[in-house]
Amino acid sequence: MPIYKYDDQSLQKAAELIKKGELVAFPTETVYGLGADGLNPIAVAKIFEKKNRPSFNPLILHISDKSALKNYVFYEEPVIDKLIDKFWPGPLTLVLPKNEIVPDIVTSGNETVAIRMPDNKIALKLIELSGCPIAAPSANKFGHLSPTDAEHVEKSLGSDLFILDGGKCAVGLESTIIGYKNGAFSLLRPGGIPIEEIEKITGALTIKDKEGISPESPGQLPFHYSPEIPLYIINKSSMSDKNFLNSLKNKKAGLLLFKESNSEIESILPSYSKKILSESGNMAEAAANLFKFLHDFEKEEVDLILTEPVEPSGLGLAIMDRLKRAAERYKI
Repeated sequence: MPIYKYDDQSLQKAAELIKKGELVAFPTETVYGLGADGLNPIAVAKIFEKKNRPSFNPLILHISDKSALKNYVFYEEPVIDKLIDKFWPGPLTLVLPKNEIVPDIVTSGNETVAIRMPDNKIALKLIELSGCPIAAPSANKFGHLSPTDAEHVEKSLGSDLFILDGGKCAVGLESTIIGYKNGAFSLLRPGGIPIEEIEKITGALTIKDKEGISPESPGQLPFHYSPEIPLYIINKSSMSDKNFLNSLKNKKAGLLLFKESNSEIESILPSYSKKILSESGNMAEAAANLFKFLHDFEKEEVDLILTEPVEPSGLGLAIMDRLKRAAERYKI
């Protein structure tokens, strides 16, 4: 199937496919999602198959109306309602005890489900027309770069998928995921909402990063979000590692910088392509550009990607989370 530009006709076609138990790639404000009827176990199984996603890694349910939340979860904590009122629609996912109507395949057998209401009119209309919550991880092969436009989806998953093109994603990073258990809130994945904003409502969050089998939410595995070519985070240790520096000889590097040029790194590279996430130092702009620039480096066929760290506060925490997981499989 070709990529379908968003209009009333393509939206209706996408909704019909969801109702029939088929897959649709669609835009949200965070990244493009690979969606299926979240109450249809057979349809959801197609997501795991298409992505080569391990069955122990749970999915996020997407809803189009705040009032629909209690159809799928139960809770009594009033602070959760405050989070919803403040951040929905938006890039905040909540992990809460699930109702029986939610299939176990969505939650990977967990008794909780990750759920959110996206801040994207196309996504909201699609969910509404489909008449069901849509289960959707990012629309890419498992572990690879997240897609922030329709072409990224096609490159990763192929042209045999219905892709609803809604342009570039506004946020460009996956949602922040917050869990609630035993009277305490925890950060399961940093994302499009800075935790400092969330903590104004919840109080201090505990940081939970459960790696390995049976994660509570997406984005908790040790490596993820990786480009097809090696990515390294440059720091003082790597800059003093002679073996690493020697390995850069005769290589073309993709150099990903935050705000400005870095003469120390550039002086040791024989050949490089440079991209700056935000020349004004705007973290929101940097986050929106992160996956796009990594995809661009792949198109340019560089041999490796070198990136400098950013301050891990605000959206910088989410940016560094993605970079560290992307670099995990390529550790020096």
